Amino acid sequence: MASEQENMLQALNNYPNPLLNSYTIRRGYVGKVYAAAATALAMEEEKFDLVAVVGYAAASKEFSTGDVVCPSMARYHDVRVPGGLDGVSFLTDPYELLGTDEATIYTGDSFVGAEMIGEIKERFGTPRALFDMEATAVCQIASQRGVPTLVMKMVSDTPEKGCDADSFERFVTEHTDFKAFVEILERM
Repeated sequence: MASEQENMLQALNNYPNPLLNSYTIRRGYVGKVYAAAATALAMEEEKFDLVAVVGYAAASKEFSTGDVVCPSMARYHDVRVPGGLDGVSFLTDPYELLGTDEATIYTGDSFVGAEMIGEIKERFGTPRALFDMEATAVCQIASQRGVPTLVMKMVSDTPEKGCDADSFERFVTEHTDFKAFVEILERM
């Protein structure tokens, strides 16, 4: 989202210490296709040591709004592959991330509600989960190019606790400080 890009640029520009790393900020827009395309294009234009996916995400009830989470795994939740079909493990296998939080970020081209979150957690056996529409697609492209990925998400809503689209919009408007993301990246 444009607000996530703006928030990250502002956090970098206002960081109180000299930055130890150099940063390129790219906006990927909403959805797997846009995220993958933007990542592939950026990686064609420039060499990166690390790809960081930064922004907001819905989360399971094990998290609270405002938590900053760096999950250790990413995978698609909306891929269904018939048994016996080979050559699509890049769609079904999880991607390892540099994050240290015991959580998985699930990516799919749909907004999630409490019922869908419950079904995903049960299907994959993962109670601590985040949900977005981009992270795993970015991981897929970065992984193909041998570049490690760090996903950093601020929990914007927890549908299992009754949060809805209005909760998300309100949260995003009120929580624009991405300094925590810069602090994490500066320690890498």
